[in-house]
Amino acid sequence: MSVIQRKFLKIVKISAIFLFIILLIILTAFTFKVFATNSVSSHQAPAIHKINVKVVTWGFISAAAVVGLGSIGAGIAVAYVGSAALGALGEKPEIFGRALIFVALAEGIAIYGVIIAMMILGKLG
Repeated sequence: MSVIQRKFLKIVKISAIFLFIILLIILTAFTFKVFATNSVSSHQAPAIHKINVKVVTWGFISAAAVVGLGSIGAGIAVAYVGSAALGALGEKPEIFGRALIFVALAEGIAIYGVIIAMMILGKLG
C-alpha cells in the first residue's frame, strides 16, 4: 500500500469516528429535549401519565446507539493502544503494568457509553 493510500485511509477512519461522535451527541441531545418537552398538560389529572410511543422508541434507539458507538470507539482505541503496548513490551518487558493501565483507560470509553445509556433508560421509566 502506498503512502497516499495509507494517509487516505487514516483520514477516512478519523472522519468516521467524528461522524459517529456527532451522531451520538445529536441522538443524546434529542432524547433529553424530548423528555423535557413531554410533560403532562394542565387539564389532565397529575396521577395520569400517557406513554408517548415516540419518546420510548427514540429513547431505546438513543440508548442502543450510545452503547454501540461507545463500544466501537473503545474497540478502535484498544486496537491502537494495545498494539503499541505490545510493541513496547517486546522491547521492555518491565513496563507491563503501565501498558496494562493504558489499555484499561481505552476500554473505559465503553463504560461511559453504558452509563449514559442507563441514564437515558432511567428517564424512560
